[in-house]
Amino acid sequence: MADSPPRRHSSGSGSGRRGSIYRSSQVFNRLDSRNYALPLGVPEKSTQIEQQEELVKNLNTYYIQLKKQILQYQSPTLGLFPDIGKEDNPTHIAHIRASIYCAVAVWALSQAYRKVDDDQGRTHELAQSAVKCMRGILFCWIRQADKVEDFKANQRAEFALHSAFHMVTGDPVYRDDEYGHLQINVIGLYLIFLVQMITSGLQIIFTTDEVNFVQNLVFYVERAYRTPDYGTWERGSKYNNGSTEIHASSIGLAKSSLESINGVNLFGEQGTSSSVIYVDIDAHNRNRTIFESILPRESNSKNTDAALLSTIGWPAFALHEEDIKNRTISKVLRKLKGKYGIKRYLRDGYRTVLEDNKRRFYKPAEIKLFDGIECEWPIFYIMMLIDKVFQHDKDGIEYYSQLIKPLLYDSEEGKLVPKFFYVPKENIDEEKRVPGSMTRYPSAEGTTDGTFMLGQSVYFISQLLGKIPLMLMILLQ
Repeated sequence: MADSPPRRHSSGSGSGRRGSIYRSSQVFNRLDSRNYALPLGVPEKSTQIEQQEELVKNLNTYYIQLKKQILQYQSPTLGLFPDIGKEDNPTHIAHIRASIYCAVAVWALSQAYRKVDDDQGRTHELAQSAVKCMRGILFCWIRQADKVEDFKANQRAEFALHSAFHMVTGDPVYRDDEYGHLQINVIGLYLIFLVQMITSGLQIIFTTDEVNFVQNLVFYVERAYRTPDYGTWERGSKYNNGSTEIHASSIGLAKSSLESINGVNLFGEQGTSSSVIYVDIDAHNRNRTIFESILPRESNSKNTDAALLSTIGWPAFALHEEDIKNRTISKVLRKLKGKYGIKRYLRDGYRTVLEDNKRRFYKPAEIKLFDGIECEWPIFYIMMLIDKVFQHDKDGIEYYSQLIKPLLYDSEEGKLVPKFFYVPKENIDEEKRVPGSMTRYPSAEGTTDGTFMLGQSVYFISQLLGKIPLMLMILLQ
């Protein structure tokens, strides 16, 4: 392509008429969209321009999808997200874990837009939406700073930071003894993504008080190796009797968060030594040792658990020993994998038709009723897909993409991820007799009764990771 506009040629007749650049004898025979002359045989759009336009087109499609499926449910006050997104949400309860993943989905798209010359202001808009959510979580927790001080001295459940808040006011919605708030993995997950967002250039932490509180969160998770908690599923042991236990998934996320935040300046490039976070190396080593010694088990009562997938894979990547990692994943898939997703753990009664939802805890030996009819969750297929993307495993990506495809629900907002698939009451006996033989039905959450926000966010991230990085690599060649 020529570097300068074509010269205007005089006809030599003194009439002032200009010569045409479309003469066959001229080197240049037509103009591009900027009125620059193009050499003969060169197409108007170069391949790189077409790829850039294709990237922008895809990003805009994802932007509209994100707006419809996730961002429209964000709280205008604190930026938190509900567990189930729907227009009429009477509970207004925001679970911290779901809000974190929603914020990560928004931040991920903002990162992709940074590679575009004219992003129409969307990089800033999306990044600030993520910042608002992360600061909303910080606001809810910092109001419970006294609990953190108590927990540092005595790791008891009543001193735990809450894991669910009112998404508009930020007030606690459950009493200390009414809910399984002690979930060290949630704190670890927050710290991991806080570091990633700050490292990417976002300013999330504003004051020294906030720096001190984040340092206290580090102290909070450092003793994960000897702190029994309620785990990812907020139920403690598999017997769901109110007891806590040591969970490998919680220790793993704590270990990963300690590794990621050690030495990080929370003020970013503008910070000084006063805003740097420090980690007790001995505490990290104890967490690593205990974590690797528990695997491939999840806990004393759980032989294995799907929560380990997000601990040793994305987003925590807490395990560096390939042999232990492969054995752990193999055990999860061998014991929990089904046609419609992966079960949380064996004899998990959550949302099965036989579970009495009027009781918080189970009766002794009640979990035997749920043997073989545990709900299957598609989100873990998506977790495995993301892990394969990071491993650059093309066959694995294709395999899990094909498993996920028939499980998605078509809606006006696009493809939705059902929360789980369950066995209907009339098929329970046959399903127990011949495991995997009966058709399972999707939950109302994630299909007809709102968006399952955690699953939808993870699915959105998987789609970005699967398509956008490849296009960016082509453009940067």
